[in-house]
Amino acid sequence: MIRSSPQSDSKRSARLWQPTSGGSFSLVVLGAALWGTDPLFRQWLALHLPASVIVLVEQLLPAFLVAPFIVSGFRKARQSFSPGDWVSIVILGCGASALATLLFTQAFTYGVPTTPVLLQQIQPLFAVVGARIMLREELQHKFWAYLLGGLAGAYLIAFPHPSSVSVRGWMPGLLAVGAAALWGTGTVLGRRLGAKLPFAELTGLRLFFGLIAASVVVIFEGNGRYLFHFGVGSSAALVALALVPGLFALLVYYRGLRGTPASAATLGELAFPLTALIVDYLAFHSVLTISQWLGVVVLAGTMITMALSRTNGTPTGVEVPELRDAPFLSRASG
Repeated sequence: MIRSSPQSDSKRSARLWQPTSGGSFSLVVLGAALWGTDPLFRQWLALHLPASVIVLVEQLLPAFLVAPFIVSGFRKARQSFSPGDWVSIVILGCGASALATLLFTQAFTYGVPTTPVLLQQIQPLFAVVGARIMLREELQHKFWAYLLGGLAGAYLIAFPHPSSVSVRGWMPGLLAVGAAALWGTGTVLGRRLGAKLPFAELTGLRLFFGLIAASVVVIFEGNGRYLFHFGVGSSAALVALALVPGLFALLVYYRGLRGTPASAATLGELAFPLTALIVDYLAFHSVLTISQWLGVVVLAGTMITMALSRTNGTPTGVEVPELRDAPFLSRASG
């Protein structure tokens, strides 16, 4: 294997912030659309198994299949990662891969799959804010109008009866928003680390650190016994969940992310709730209330407006500079 030189790494980093390419963006959309099949498996599993066990298997099976890439990923990371990069990959694996999935799965235990699925549309707001803080992408003043529209739409979606919300009614929405925040942050971190690692190795390291975090949660909760008592139905659903909206979707997504800025990629991720909504209607016959449909219109309109607002060839009206060490990660490496 030919080892890249510092000069080639510098050139590769300089190319990171080119305007979005159609092919790469399409792969991001395809990966997100595959994520949308997630409720088909997770909804049933969440009602029969602890959320932490589901998440652990989601990390374990793909990590086993990409074990060679985990090994090569550590080797390449030792050559190119700064201390700040190691902090980023740990946050990406433990937060965006394990904790976010745990929160998302827990939201399904309330028996309303539509709420956590549709609230993933708010993820671009977190991703753009994260890109501003960690990657120095410049936010225009109109972004705050987008934020207001996104929050208003998310509120209407989360609560079928928005004028009367119980404490229990808040929980699935809060859990889903927490997952969206972590996944939005993961988009930014994955975009940054994609300049230094091939997509397969980045996927492997994300799964590895996610597996560690999920294992700790299972041990802490005392749910290890469930790992040895899977029925045929649970086993089939877990394998499908881990491979289709899991490993395969993640590989496709990270391949596309290499040629797509974070602020643009997070818009492509809206294919996730769209696909999931279709699956939810066909498989679970879920019907939205009038206020939820209004929330969908408000939130989708906000995201579409962000997509049509362009600065320097990049969607969302965010100014994208050349890649350099952002203050947040520079302090971590110092």
